[in-house]
Amino acid sequence: MDQRDEQEFAEYFAARRDSVRRTAYMLCGDWHRADDLAQMAFVALHRKWRKIRDRSATDAYVRKTLVRASIDESRRPWRRERQTETMPEQVVEGEHLDDRVATRQDLLAGLRKVPPKQRAVLVLRYFEGLDVAAVAGTLGCSEGNVKSQTARGLANLRVVLEEVEAHG
Repeated sequence: MDQRDEQEFAEYFAARRDSVRRTAYMLCGDWHRADDLAQMAFVALHRKWRKIRDRSATDAYVRKTLVRASIDESRRPWRRERQTETMPEQVVEGEHLDDRVATRQDLLAGLRKVPPKQRAVLVLRYFEGLDVAAVAGTLGCSEGNVKSQTARGLANLRVVLEEVEAHG
């Protein structure tokens, strides 16, 4: 890449890195993995930067790369959860904590229990604010698939959140 392309990429990276990292966190629920996913997306973007003719589509390319990396990472055997004999101690917080914080934690924990493709659709639709057509374009699937994955994802999330509420 020439100096001008490097400068444009650096400006784009500086402007979008926090947003991409937050989206990655919503997809995986772990800040360390989110950093890895964001890095993968930006490395892939850097490789293709010269070939991108329509710079207005850059955000869509990064989102698509991020979602694909998240789904690919979730399939890796070393990423799977392992059962243990004992439960870790739960930190008991004071009762003065705001209910909103607990709700946010429950939502993030619930999202981690939703299958990766459904989680990706929910994050893109409700946290990134994309419409059905944009999500379909990002994921490379039909709008009907996005709608059905959204419905299934919301249903799964409701079940998980109801379980948390019943036990918590």
